[in-house]
This record gives sequence, structure tokens and C-alpha cells, in this order.
Amino acid sequence: MPPPDLRPLDFGEILDASLMIYRRHFGLFLKLAVITLAAPVVLFVYFGFQLFTGFEQDPLRILLILPVGLLYYVASLVLTAGTIRIISDSYLGRTARLRDALSLGMSKIWPLIAVGLGKGIVLALIMVATGVVAAIAIPLTRSVGAVGAIVAVALVVGGIWFAVYVACGYGVTTPVVVLEDLTSSFDAFGRSWDLTRGFKGKVLGLSVVAFLLCNLIPSQVFQAVATAVMPTAPAVGVGLMVCSVVLPLILAPVIASVITLMYYDLRVRREAFDLQVLGQQLGMI
Repeated sequence: MPPPDLRPLDFGEILDASLMIYRRHFGLFLKLAVITLAAPVVLFVYFGFQLFTGFEQDPLRILLILPVGLLYYVASLVLTAGTIRIISDSYLGRTARLRDALSLGMSKIWPLIAVGLGKGIVLALIMVATGVVAAIAIPLTRSVGAVGAIVAVALVVGGIWFAVYVACGYGVTTPVVVLEDLTSSFDAFGRSWDLTRGFKGKVLGLSVVAFLLCNLIPSQVFQAVATAVMPTAPAVGVGLMVCSVVLPLILAPVIASVITLMYYDLRVRREAFDLQVLGQQLGMI
């Protein structure tokens, strides 16, 4: 079954097309996910267990998770870039290969890290500013009563909303870095903001649904069942806990596929983006 044409896609079509491409290249996506994410996931499970068993004696153990989280993020960037290559090859009628996907991901890793770090700093500053405003506003509004409390809550909610709005505006920076010829990798911020103009709600909705379906819900279901059966069947409980970690890893390319098709959709809507342009950007035409 060929991939959908490069045309404007509605919300459901992007999700359907992402799942269709994932099923079509399941073996290749699985290899890519294992190669990129297996080590970070194993380290996260190991250090997470160490943190869980010894947090009360040594709270500083939580710092062990930070470098593992950073490693996982970098690996996820390689995964997303590789997914973009696989999907692009599929659209162009070429045979998708694992080495091409990994090669593209590794060749773009430093610009992707720089943009990811910049995005993280921007969002962190917004949240810090929100916290500072709340810390100042809440004591000042206590004397005003209910009205002051409402104002303080509104300020916090407004800060969170602004952070989400900015995150959606920068939602396609990764495919921009991977596919477009930029003077500076930081030009991806302005480019992503322009592409998502008027579509930030769609970006948010797709991101939330993809995360819930491919990460949160499967993981939480397996963890809940594992917790329930652990007292009576420890071996089964441990197996289910492992599944709760492994399944999001297997489904990770679906989220990357949604991001990629979302980027294609935005470019088709705003520009004359077609297969020839896509091939030129990947150096195939």
C-alpha cells in the first residue's frame, strides 16, 4: 500500500497515515528504535530502580537520572531524524534502509541538540517566570480574598498556557532542521513558528493524542495490571513491568511519524511542497 499523497491532511488522516506507515515499515522502525533507544531505556530502568530503593537514604540519587534523561532525548532526536528519512523514502518510492536513516540522524545530531537545548531553555524560562509571578502574586492577593485568589490562579494558568503555546509553535523544529537548508540551525525556531501559524491547536491535539496512545496509556495499563498481580504472581508482575517500558520504545516511531506528517501537512498548506522538493532537500533529485 503506497503512502498517502502529499496533500493537506486533517487530524484523523495524519494519525491514520502515521499508523499505516508504521505498520508498513514495522521491522525497520523496530530496528531503528532498538538501536537508538535501547541503551537509554535500560539505563533509565536501572537507575530508576536504584532511586526507588534508596531515595530515602540518599535523595541526591535523583541526579543520576538527569544524564540518562539527556541521553534518551538525544537518542530520540536520532530516532525522529531517521523516521523522517524512512517516511521520505517511502513517499519517493525508494527502498528505505536502516543505514540511511541512521546516517541522516547522526549527520544532523549537533544542530538538533542545539535547537533542542534552545527550546528547553526558552520553555524553562517561561515556567520559571510563571513561578516567580505566582510566588509574588499569591502573598499580595491574600488580603483581597477570593478575587485575589482568582487573579493568582489566572496568572499561573496563563503562564502554563503561554508555555504550551510556545511549545506548539516550535513543534516542527526537528523536521525543519533535518530537511531544510538553514543558514543557522536556530533559524528553525522562526521557520517552525511561521509554519504552525494558525495551526497550533492542531499541533497540540496531535501531539497529545500521539503521546497518550503510544506512550502514557500503554505504559500505565501494564503498570496497573503489574501492580495488581505482583502480590500473587511476582514473575508475571515483573514481566508486565518490563512490557510497560518496552512497549513505548516499540511505539516511539509512531510519535516521530506524526511529527513528520504534521510538518509535511503544514508545508503543503503554505507552500508548493511536493515530491520533487522533498527529493531535492534530501539530495535524491
